[in-house]
Amino acid sequence: MFHLRHYLCILSITLCGWTASLQAATATEQLKQVIDDHWQYSLQEDPITAGRMGLSGYNNRLPGVTAQDRSRRLKAEQQLLSRLNGIDNSSLSDADRVNQQLLAWVLKNSIDANTLFLDRIPANTFYSFWSAALDASSGLRMSKVADYQDYIARIQDFGRYFDENIANMRAGIKDGFVLPKIVVQGIAPTVRAQVYADPTQSSLYEPFKKLPASFSAAQQQELQQAGRDAIAKSAIPAFAQLADFLEGDYMKAATDSLGAEQLPGGKAYYRHTINTYVTQDLDPASIHQTGLAEVKRIRAEMDALIKQTGFKGSFADFTQFLRTDPQFYAKTPVDLLKEASYIAKRIDYRLPEFFGKLPRLPYGVVPVPDEIAPNYTTASYNPAAIGGIRGGAYWVNTHALDQRPLYELVALTLHESVPGHHLQNAISQELDNVPQFRRNLYLSAYGEGWGLYAERLGVEMGVYDTPYQQFGRLSYEMWRACRLVIDTGIHSQGWSRQQALDFLASNTSLSQANVRAEVDRYISWPGQALSYKMGEIKIRQLRAKAEQELGEQFNLRDFHDALLANGALPLEVLEAEMDRYIRKAKHH
Repeated sequence: MFHLRHYLCILSITLCGWTASLQAATATEQLKQVIDDHWQYSLQEDPITAGRMGLSGYNNRLPGVTAQDRSRRLKAEQQLLSRLNGIDNSSLSDADRVNQQLLAWVLKNSIDANTLFLDRIPANTFYSFWSAALDASSGLRMSKVADYQDYIARIQDFGRYFDENIANMRAGIKDGFVLPKIVVQGIAPTVRAQVYADPTQSSLYEPFKKLPASFSAAQQQELQQAGRDAIAKSAIPAFAQLADFLEGDYMKAATDSLGAEQLPGGKAYYRHTINTYVTQDLDPASIHQTGLAEVKRIRAEMDALIKQTGFKGSFADFTQFLRTDPQFYAKTPVDLLKEASYIAKRIDYRLPEFFGKLPRLPYGVVPVPDEIAPNYTTASYNPAAIGGIRGGAYWVNTHALDQRPLYELVALTLHESVPGHHLQNAISQELDNVPQFRRNLYLSAYGEGWGLYAERLGVEMGVYDTPYQQFGRLSYEMWRACRLVIDTGIHSQGWSRQQALDFLASNTSLSQANVRAEVDRYISWPGQALSYKMGEIKIRQLRAKAEQELGEQFNLRDFHDALLANGALPLEVLEAEMDRYIRKAKHH
């Protein structure tokens, strides 16, 4: 066979080329089939994401999380990964190689999480299965009676969904794989707060308040009654039962220890979370050392900036001045939102100088909902549902205004809106010719690394007007560097909560409320806090490499466009893609 093929190649270059192209088509088709099969599988298993992708037919239910569901998923994902690994990627295009690498990473990570049975801890201070259920239909287009009927059916599914999650948490109690007590004490009251005497007080009733004018009066009345009934009979009892469980059995079982590595199987668990959020398999001890080095560097920059302001006093005196001087705080929630909006529009104006490609989707500045604001972080970005009725949302927390300093608002806005999360996320959603699974894919090291890089880019964009705003930026960067030290300290080096609080308070100008909220978030969400600085360090390394290798050919707009061109990628895949960009740019 080999000889015959060799002979045919000698006789006919054309025939040999045709054989290669046939093989290429086969590999490409194989990959496309695996990607399509994975996508259909994902929609079936995750109806919330399906709805957010603008696909109808999934909005009447919540996911399943029983042992049977996990077993089915494990088998399906192992088969998909096996098929993916069996494809000869030597004949794939560059774009398809990225698709293959990315899907392999997604599948491996999901298989690992399933094998470790991470569903035993389905909540932290920032994310939970119950908040996912509350927000599942948020922002979705509802224009037909059937859309509201689907929404009602989804509310009626709360009891089943909550029961399955509680069963997993009970398995965690049995295994000793549970949240720390300090975390449960923080989240239990937010669950109890969802138990309303009047169902119309629940945020779930919001879509029924203003129904389409095309619906008849009888239809409107019928839907509103059905909505109230579903919330009163399904959602509120589910929250009441969950609150009882968290305050009772779960609180009793919750650990006094804080570290992931102190749980049964904890070393593998923490290493998995690092791989999930940093998208690299890194040793916690090496991340801890990187963090200490960054803290030292940034502290020197902060000290130099304090000198520049002419302030007389120590670092602690300066941060105390920033935390307490009324000039740095908004007087009303509207004032804070106006300031954030003004900063956002100033940045919008400068974007074309730094980016060749900008997204079509707009974004808004929106207050964090009152019901979650007391325990919520300073701000966040909430992406728009594809085909939905709203743009991206830059959420600003207007609760406890004395804890929301204005000097940090420029860095915060750069990170959460543009050129940070909104710009990156909206470009990702608008990518052409990529598989559906990539449009809403979020990888923390890439997304949060980009957000932190965007804060520094604001210096080049000229949007920091005062030394105090610059100090706010450095304080935010220091905060992310401290995360490397604290996250690894708590989860792998036996740090106490007080040690973490002291370290964060003494190295940043964050308010005491933010310091507490942040440390409790790191305790409850191992590994996630590492993604910001580790991702930003990688992006800065890639830019330095491009500047060095391209010299006068380096173009910042092109670099940014190339970095965002593929949407979210694991850091090693991103590095390979940026190396390819450098090679191409050299030959232009």
